[in-house]
Amino acid sequence: MVRMKPKGGIDVKQNEQLADDHPAQGRSAEVFVTFLKLGLTSFGGPIAHLGYFRDECVTRRKWLSDDAYADLVALCQFLPGPASSQVGFALGLMRGGWLGALAAFTAFTLPSALILLIFALTASRIAGPVGTGAIDGLKIVAVAIVAQAVWGMSRTLCPDPTRATIAVGAVMILAFLPGAWGMVGAIAMGAIAGLLVCRATPARVGGHIALPIRRGHAVLSLTVLVLLLVTLPMIAGGSQTLAVFDAFFRSGALVFGGGHVVLPLLEAETVARGWVSADAFLAGYGATQAVPGPLFTFAAYLGAVLGPAPNGIVGATVALIAIFLPGFLILIGVLPFWDRFRTTPSAQSLMQGANAAVVGILGAALYDPVFTSAIGNVRDFTLALVCAVLLMAWKQPPWLVVIVAALGGVLLALTA
Repeated sequence: MVRMKPKGGIDVKQNEQLADDHPAQGRSAEVFVTFLKLGLTSFGGPIAHLGYFRDECVTRRKWLSDDAYADLVALCQFLPGPASSQVGFALGLMRGGWLGALAAFTAFTLPSALILLIFALTASRIAGPVGTGAIDGLKIVAVAIVAQAVWGMSRTLCPDPTRATIAVGAVMILAFLPGAWGMVGAIAMGAIAGLLVCRATPARVGGHIALPIRRGHAVLSLTVLVLLLVTLPMIAGGSQTLAVFDAFFRSGALVFGGGHVVLPLLEAETVARGWVSADAFLAGYGATQAVPGPLFTFAAYLGAVLGPAPNGIVGATVALIAIFLPGFLILIGVLPFWDRFRTTPSAQSLMQGANAAVVGILGAALYDPVFTSAIGNVRDFTLALVCAVLLMAWKQPPWLVVIVAALGGVLLALTA
């Protein structure tokens, strides 16, 4: 166990005493119930999820101190992967060991994954102006949601001319080299540019966290991650199941800056390959905004609607495991070394540049495929603007705006 004492709140000995007071099975059951509640009620995306986690695990249940929670959040936002799910995984690990981590992930992910799986299995049966109009509305609301994400991320991650230029450079790379390799190149360009021209903001030193991860386990986790990234593309050609696992695993490994960034990565891996139609892709992405839990459960929908097998329940399971796995492997691999690494100026500069490039990648996706696939005329554009104003000016929750968009799509279909 990593033995460190935080500046404030619960220290390692107190955590160990809590662990001794409750059997492991009881703690993992407690974790499951806690995160099932969060998985059923946590609307609003990754940032909102972090607020729900703090209220439940820090304020109400007092599993850890505020400083320790802030430190954990900083780590997960720094790393690639689904930040809120990584925080939940770590909280479960801290409270209930490895069974607790599995319980937290399963309980937080399962509700939205099941809802999207049901939607995927039934959406193709929807016919008539009401059904098709609602699907069109889900595609249109994706324009507003991605625009909001681009705007919000640009204000945070590109606050100066240098990082704004890096973001535009990423768009230029994708204009000439579209697809997954262009995104990898854009992120690499951003990281290199960050090292050269970005002045890192000093990391805040907060509370420490105590988790049962030895350095040997961390090294093994990073080794598995690298081996999968290297070997999966080599062997995926012989099996469609491996090809699907590779596509979603690589998407999960490259997500920097928030859940919405997975959109262009998954589009490049599914729509560009002909596995999923552009219309089905955007309809599923719109539906994902209306359910609680992590945005990465969009993978369950995509896995279910894949053209070639595996699809259905098997495809959803393969895609869901593959997209979450790299984020957890990275988290396990970095945790024992985080305190030293986070204060390194070069690491901060690298991430500033990479995050700026991510804004450019998401901005390019806002145009293609989101806008080009969803907006066919000025009526569609008007509905997208209504959704954008509801989200960005009136601050309405995404699930409510999705309902408005679906009803608006029905109205447009009936009056066409």
